[in-house]
Amino acid sequence: MLKDLNVAGVLPASDLARARDFYRDKLGLEPDNPEAADNLMYKCANGTAFLLYETPNAGTAKNTQLGFQSTDLDQDMADLRARGVVFEEYDFPGLKTENGVATFPTGDRGAWFLDSEGNILSIATM
Repeated sequence: MLKDLNVAGVLPASDLARARDFYRDKLGLEPDNPEAADNLMYKCANGTAFLLYETPNAGTAKNTQLGFQSTDLDQDMADLRARGVVFEEYDFPGLKTENGVATFPTGDRGAWFLDSEGNILSIATM
């Protein structure tokens, strides 16, 4: 039933103004509803979207909350780094990054970074 519906991610922000600045300045995104006071909707490629809403619970999840799909991970990471994004380094069983990048057995690659609210975001090839 749900497979034919569009889906959108939802992220918490403890400070919506700070989050708006981060998503604009670091990720190059502008909200589709700039006049809204309690949430920000960002529309991306192919009808995908995500919503930021204000809550004191932001930054408490310890897992990836939103992922961007890349066709050129190295270039996208270079662009993000030039804007001040810092990529995380992980060394867990089954996941180790080098210079911020994990390479999976399939050959796909991914990287993770935190937004201004402590949410874990990823960018990966798939």
